[in-house]
Amino acid sequence: MQNVLVTGGAGFIGSNFVRYLLKQDPTVQVINFDVLTYAGSIENLKGLPDADRHTFIHDDIRDTDALADVFESFEIDTIVHFAAETHVDRSILGPAIFIESNILGTFNLLEVARKNWSGHSHQGQHAFRFHHISSDEVYGALRAEDPPVNEQHAYAPRSPYAASKASSDFLVRAYGHTYDLPITISNCSNNFGPFQFPEKLMPLMILNAMSGESLPIYGDGSQIRDWIYVDDHSAAVWAILQKGRVGETYNVAGDNQYTNKEIVEMICSLLDKMLPASSHSPHKQLITFVDDRPGHDFRYALDTSKITTDLGWHPHETLQSGLRKTIAWYLENEAWVSQIKQRPAYQEWIEENYLKRAEGG
Repeated sequence: MQNVLVTGGAGFIGSNFVRYLLKQDPTVQVINFDVLTYAGSIENLKGLPDADRHTFIHDDIRDTDALADVFESFEIDTIVHFAAETHVDRSILGPAIFIESNILGTFNLLEVARKNWSGHSHQGQHAFRFHHISSDEVYGALRAEDPPVNEQHAYAPRSPYAASKASSDFLVRAYGHTYDLPITISNCSNNFGPFQFPEKLMPLMILNAMSGESLPIYGDGSQIRDWIYVDDHSAAVWAILQKGRVGETYNVAGDNQYTNKEIVEMICSLLDKMLPASSHSPHKQLITFVDDRPGHDFRYALDTSKITTDLGWHPHETLQSGLRKTIAWYLENEAWVSQIKQRPAYQEWIEENYLKRAEGG
């Protein structure tokens, strides 16, 4: 790798990967392409290691001309495609942007890559690479007794978000098969860690608990997710770029399956210890149960034996160790938290969704 285009590199997972990549490879040039939606922020890119090797481009993957300009200006040999609308709740309220960004945006990127890489020799699997980041939600919901799904499991998306990611996965595979585009895909479980926009479960609960606000849990909180610390996800993508076989899909997960209720209770317990002087302790008293969201899937779980066996990757953080690091980061980065909380998108989301649900609205 020499010139790596990271789409969505100012978002939560993307910005963490940019930091990881700059640390891992002292020669790589990172071209960060992000439209800066509500979930992306320049604040996420402050203090990058060796920032001279990082170029930020503020633009949209729905703009084919902008993508073509990047390929013309930089000799892109690797694409790591994070850019996507990701929140299930938002996809239920407004699915159109998910179709535009996740499907049409991915199509645009594939087309530009195909046209620019067409005719170049692909001798050696690392000559070019298009790596697509996807989700465990494309496989659909599991029951408590079902085994984790492997990469051969049939797709069964159940939300507009999951359907848009499944569609983009199929497009990427089709371009690999039809045009010999050197692609890889990873389907990952729920990420957590620094710089996560607080619409997602963990940062929302951490920040609400710190300020003594309600901790709203959907339904009875029995839904089960697998959780992976974001640096472990970055390490998995790095392993795929270095050693993954072209055309293959790899499941990535943290082997941390807990109910939503257990997650929130764990956050409360850790905050009780890390903020012993808090007037809101015990933070568990802030928990409220609100109406469940439509079509809420019960459980997701991934079998990661393929990436472990083939590439030697495995997660380093447990849920407990990752949560301690995550909470400590939010406690130590009050300026980032304040900047995010002042953004209209944050206030709008809290007011229109969580607080109204908690009040029965």
